[in-house]
Amino acid sequence: MSHSPLSHAAHAGHSGHAAHADESHGSFGGYVTGFVLSVILTALAFGAVLSGALHGHDALYAIAGLALVQIVVHLVCFLHMNTSSGQRWNVMAFGFTVLIAVIVIGGSLWIMHNVSMNMMSR
Repeated sequence: MSHSPLSHAAHAGHSGHAAHADESHGSFGGYVTGFVLSVILTALAFGAVLSGALHGHDALYAIAGLALVQIVVHLVCFLHMNTSSGQRWNVMAFGFTVLIAVIVIGGSLWIMHNVSMNMMSR
């Protein structure tokens, strides 16, 4: 009996942990840690605004910094991104996504700023 490549691939998918050797799976403790850190970071952002301790640009920078830290927590604790060789393509795809978002958002802000400046001069 000959096996087609499709049936061989289907059989390889059921061979246990060998097919997922490069993937990292989270533990319950990792998820709880990520959840607790996310709640703390969110509470810090709300607390900074509601307490009135920070105003204007200081509040904006504090919230942006906490948001960036929370993004890293989510990537590590929930999406299991790390520097292992098995995660190389995921990290590259994420980097490309960030690059495209920066180009689109930055370009949009630049265009809106220039349109605003040109409309104000008339």
